[in-house]
Amino acid sequence: MLQLPVYLDNNATTPCDPEVLATMLPYFTQHFGNAASKHHTIGFTANAAVEVAREQTAHLIGAEPGEIVFTSGATEAINLALKGVYEMYNPKGNHIITSITEHKAVLDTCHHLEQMGAEVTYLPVDAAGRINLADLKNAIKPTTILISIMYANNEIGTLQPVRDISAIAREHSIIFFCDATQAVGKVPVDVNTDGIDLLALSAHKMYGPKGVGALYVRRKQPRVRLIAQMDGGGHEKGMRSGTLNVPGIVGLGKACEVAGQNMLDEGTQQQKLRDQLEHALLQLEGAYLNGSKVQRLPHVTNIAFKYVPGGALMAALSKTVAISAGSACTAGTNEPSYVLKAIGLGDEMAHASLRFGVGRFTSEEEIQFAITTITGTIATLRAESPLWELHKDGVEIDHEGWHHP
Repeated sequence: MLQLPVYLDNNATTPCDPEVLATMLPYFTQHFGNAASKHHTIGFTANAAVEVAREQTAHLIGAEPGEIVFTSGATEAINLALKGVYEMYNPKGNHIITSITEHKAVLDTCHHLEQMGAEVTYLPVDAAGRINLADLKNAIKPTTILISIMYANNEIGTLQPVRDISAIAREHSIIFFCDATQAVGKVPVDVNTDGIDLLALSAHKMYGPKGVGALYVRRKQPRVRLIAQMDGGGHEKGMRSGTLNVPGIVGLGKACEVAGQNMLDEGTQQQKLRDQLEHALLQLEGAYLNGSKVQRLPHVTNIAFKYVPGGALMAALSKTVAISAGSACTAGTNEPSYVLKAIGLGDEMAHASLRFGVGRFTSEEEIQFAITTITGTIATLRAESPLWELHKDGVEIDHEGWHHP
């Protein structure tokens, strides 16, 4: 039986996989030890579980276990990477290069570093959401110490040319940090093949628990060094002090293992469902795809519906289809998506756009229900819209941004 609302917001978070939950549960009660208490068997058992999770996490991204630092999530991992690099390498330079479509965790951290004396270049993106490699090369200065470009965008799913970015960074001996929160577990990511020096990931984006993530820190060729942002006990080789969240870390490890085993088949299935949804919705008059149709994650689509405010559509669908207008981290603001603005949309077009994220547990029945419900709701809202009536009468209102990107 169909359970409502149908969940199509898997970029915001994913449900915890039952296999992941089952692996975690013993570490709340039976194996409750502090992983730092290795002088007795209860603590040793907890520590052993953490090390298994470290191996599982490292394996998914082609890293070595010793290069994984567990954190409370991707946001903390991003803060540790950016602030840690800036403080460590500041004597060599103070310039950081990033893009205007990064997640707020990166952008806000860069703004903070600017207050501390950093110089930050924010690269523009094209209509697909990708940076121009010539812009990146031209932005490099003798004082550039870090390039921070995300693997996949959280709103439109666009994949950046990571290997090309890495090659440019290596050519100039610049550290390359990649926020891969939306990509890890969804598409193949390999820190060596991709040439990534620092990488952030989060469990709850790949069917693990919330409140746990990791930072990959390259140990050789080059060895990356960081200044810790949390002090108090020297946990995680001094890079992240604090009692380890053993159940969460165990869950992250298991989520990585499951993702690695099923990623390709899941990607094929999710892309099929995504394309089915996308194709049906783009048949609607005045519906447009935002971002790249090719270079993107397999489960994500972002669509604008002309003459239908996204907020009104989400409100009308709230009890039947769970979707979002963009990043969950900016859901409390009435401002249009800065990502959609960056790829060339005007305010009205950005406000009329919705993000759909198919997931591991999404069924074809749910996709069909979503298509029928969204199509009917749009028809109802447009019937109440004066602008839509004018459009149907052949009167076109010139609104900035109503165009196919």
